[in-house]
Amino acid sequence: MEIVISLENDMILGVCGVNNTNIDLLQHIFPKLKLIARGDAVKVVGDDAEAEFFERRFKLLVAHYERFNKLSETDILHITSSDDDAFYDMDRNAWKGDIILHGREGKLIKAISTNQHRLMESAFLNDVVFAIGPAGTGKTYTAVALAVRALKNKEIKRIILTRPAVEAGENLGFLPGDLRDKLDPYLQPLYDALWDMMPMTKLLSYLEDKTIEIAPLAFMRGRTLDNAYVILDEAQNATEAQIKMFLTRMGRNAKFFITGDITQIDLPRNQRSGLVQAGHILKDIRGIDFVYLNKNDVVRHKLVAQIIDSYEKWENSQTI
Repeated sequence: MEIVISLENDMILGVCGVNNTNIDLLQHIFPKLKLIARGDAVKVVGDDAEAEFFERRFKLLVAHYERFNKLSETDILHITSSDDDAFYDMDRNAWKGDIILHGREGKLIKAISTNQHRLMESAFLNDVVFAIGPAGTGKTYTAVALAVRALKNKEIKRIILTRPAVEAGENLGFLPGDLRDKLDPYLQPLYDALWDMMPMTKLLSYLEDKTIEIAPLAFMRGRTLDNAYVILDEAQNATEAQIKMFLTRMGRNAKFFITGDITQIDLPRNQRSGLVQAGHILKDIRGIDFVYLNKNDVVRHKLVAQIIDSYEKWENSQTI
C-alpha cells in the first residue's frame, strides 16, 4: 500500500525537521514502513494496516505542530506511542485559563493582568471591544493574539490590522522612500506582535495572500469587512469621523477590536479624538464593551508603571 500525505509549504520544515530529522525518527519508530519526504509530501509504503496507522499518527503530529508551533522528539515519541487518539483531538472553542495561544517555537502567549483577562472574556462575548489604557499594558499584543487565535481556529478567514498614520512630533513627508516605506514605521508594532505569534514562513505567506493585512486607517474607507478580525490600534489618533467610518465597515461574522491611550493624543489641536467621543456615544450598546486598563496592567519594564504614575501626578497637579 502507498499513501501520500501532503503538507502546506509553511509546515514542511517544522513537521519534517531540519534535514528531515523528524522523518528519520519516524522511520526508526516504524521500521516496517518506507518513508520518503520529498517537496511538500510524505510518501508511506508498506502493509495496509501499518500504513493507515502511521497516517493517523502523522496527522496528529501535524495538528500538534499547527497548534503549538513546535514538534520535539519527545512530542513525536509520545504521540506515536499513545493509544488514545481523542487525547490529541483539540477543542478549538475552549478557553483554557490564561493561555491565548502558543506562539513561535511554542512560546506561551497569555493574559497576565486582571484587565487582560477581562479583554479575553470581552472578546469572547462581544463583537466590538474597546481597550483603553496607557502604554505597556498589553492592549495591542493581547488584541493581536486573540486575532491570531481566531484565525488558527478557523473562526474567521482573515485579520486586518490598521492604524492612523499620525505623526508624533515628526513629519511623515520627510521620511525616505515611497508611500509604503513612509507608512511601515507607523505599523511596525503590529508586525512585531505578529513575529512572536507564528512561524516566519507562515506569517510571510499570510501577508502575501492578504490573509493578514496591515494598512493605514485611511485605506479602510469604502470597504465592507466580512469574516475578519479587525484591529484599530492607536485609536486615540483617529478623528471622530474616522472612528465612525471604521466602525461602519463591519460586515458579517466580524470582530472589531479598538485600542488606544487617551493620554497620548497626537492630533492637531483643532481635531478631537474619536476614541474619546466613542466612549460617550457607544457605551450603552449591547455587544460593544469598553475595558479600561491602568498602570497595574503594565507588562513592560517595572519602571514603566512608575513613569506613568509620575506623569499622572504631574498632570493632575497642573489642573489644580
